[in-house]
Amino acid sequence: MAGHDSVIKSYLRYLKLQRSMSPNTIDAYSRDVGKLLTWLETEQKKLADVTLSDLQSFAAGLHDIGIGPTSQCRILSGVRSLFHFMVLDGYIEQDPSELLESPVLGQHLPEFLTPQEVDQLEDSIDLSVPEGHRNRAIIEVLFSCGLRVSELVTLTWSQLYADEKFLRIKGKGSKERLVPISDRALHEIDNYMPWRNSLKIKPGEKDYIFLNRRGAHLTRTMILIMLKRQALQAGITKTISPHTLRHSFATALLEGGADLRVIQALLGHESIGTTEIYTHISMQTLRKEILAHHPRNIHNGCR
Repeated sequence: MAGHDSVIKSYLRYLKLQRSMSPNTIDAYSRDVGKLLTWLETEQKKLADVTLSDLQSFAAGLHDIGIGPTSQCRILSGVRSLFHFMVLDGYIEQDPSELLESPVLGQHLPEFLTPQEVDQLEDSIDLSVPEGHRNRAIIEVLFSCGLRVSELVTLTWSQLYADEKFLRIKGKGSKERLVPISDRALHEIDNYMPWRNSLKIKPGEKDYIFLNRRGAHLTRTMILIMLKRQALQAGITKTISPHTLRHSFATALLEGGADLRVIQALLGHESIGTTEIYTHISMQTLRKEILAHHPRNIHNGCR
C-alpha cells in the first residue's frame, strides 16, 4: 500500500473535488486526521492495518487528554470519512470505523427571548441616532422570519416580495425556501428607508437591504456587536446573539401550536432532529397545558 502521505494527499483531493468542501473545512479534516496519524506513529501501526479496536483505543485517548465530547465527535467524523474514502479508492477492503461509536452529546438548548423581551430590546433603541431604525428593523426581521445571520446580512431587495409578504431565502447548500414576513417587519423596514436613502451607496452594494454608514452591507460581527450592546441597554441579562432571535422565532411558533414540520421548513433544516434541538417549551408552559387539557384536571379528578 502507498505511504501515509500519498493516501492523505489523495483523500484531501477527494474532499476538494468530489465533496466540494471549502478550504477551511478541508484544513479542519486534515488536522483531525493528523491526530490519528500521530497516534498510529506512537503505536507503531500502519494506516492500512488499523482495526476497530485500534480506533476505540484512539477515541479513548482523546478523552484521556482532555478533548471534550463535541471535539471528539468532530475528530471521529473525520476519521470515518478517511476510512470511507480508503474503501472507495481500494486502499483497504473493510472499513474499520463502521462500528466506531462517538460520545453521546447532551442537547444544548441555547437562550431564547420571549416576545415581550424582543419588544423590550426594540423599545430600548434610540431612534434619534442614524442607525436606530435600521437596528430595529434588523431585530424584527430576525425574530419575525427566523433567519440565520448569514442570510440576514446578504438579504437583497430582489429576495423581498413585499406585496406577497414573503422572502425567498437561499440557505445552506444554496437551498431555497420561502419565509413569510410580518407586517410589523415590513413596517420597520419602511421606517429605515429614509436613512438608507441618504447614504452614498458603494458600487455593487445597492441591492443589499441592510447597509452600514459607509454604504456597504453589514457583516455577521457587526450584527453580533449591535445585539450585545442593545441587550445591555435594554437590561436583558441573557447572553444573546443573532442565533438567539432565530431560536426565539422557533420557540414562539412551537408554543403557539405550530407543527414541528412547519418550523423545520421555515428554518431550512434538512433533518427534523435538528429542529427538535433548536426548539424548547418551558416547564411552566407544559404545566399550564397539562392543567388545562388533561382529563383528570378538566373533570376535577385531581387537585
